[in-house]
Amino acid sequence: MCFFVFGGFGMHSALPALRGDFPPAPPIVHLHAVLFISWMLLLVVQAGLVNAGNVKLHRSLGTWGIAHATAVIGMGLMMQLIASGAGYAAGRAPGTDGLYLGLLAFVGFAIMFTLAIRNVRRPQVHKRMMLFAMLPVIPPGVNRFWANALSLDDPIPTFWLYLTLWSMAGAILVDEWRETRGISRYSLFGAGWILVEGLLHEAVVGSAWFDELGGALLSLVHYR
Repeated sequence: MCFFVFGGFGMHSALPALRGDFPPAPPIVHLHAVLFISWMLLLVVQAGLVNAGNVKLHRSLGTWGIAHATAVIGMGLMMQLIASGAGYAAGRAPGTDGLYLGLLAFVGFAIMFTLAIRNVRRPQVHKRMMLFAMLPVIPPGVNRFWANALSLDDPIPTFWLYLTLWSMAGAILVDEWRETRGISRYSLFGAGWILVEGLLHEAVVGSAWFDELGGALLSLVHYR
């Protein structure tokens, strides 16, 4: 996950910024970047602490992690609404791929992160729900990775996006099966969420009802 997030935004934003080619961005963009980069690093640190047997520090950082995750998902939704609102104001249709992914990221992460926290005393469930919670959140990095790596014109290459996300979901299920010889209902829910999200993507985006919903939401967005 870190590979795609850091690789995608590295090619899209970090390298152009180092070359001086990245256009000026408002403060909220930089705050968003700091929150998400630190969140991804926290995930790696937390996994490393458990692997090293330091569960006490892992749990202490977990308390901070709940607040951090709340900020991350709130900021992620805000950034998506601002970006989609700017496109809508410029004359683009409201029900875009980005808005679809952004709304489902907010809902999916909130549900699965809550399940992860509710199961902190059940490590097998907790760690996998943390992973599944990330799948709806990382599409911006995955999209930028494939769009830049393959020089694609489409900024949201849905085929490559869902191939990546479904492969990750499959890897989580395989790991659980190898470790426990079973698949929990929590993992089935997490994998099912990202599977259904992909299957419904093309049917929802561009539909009349989603355009209407998007227009209603984006009409409330004002950012200066």
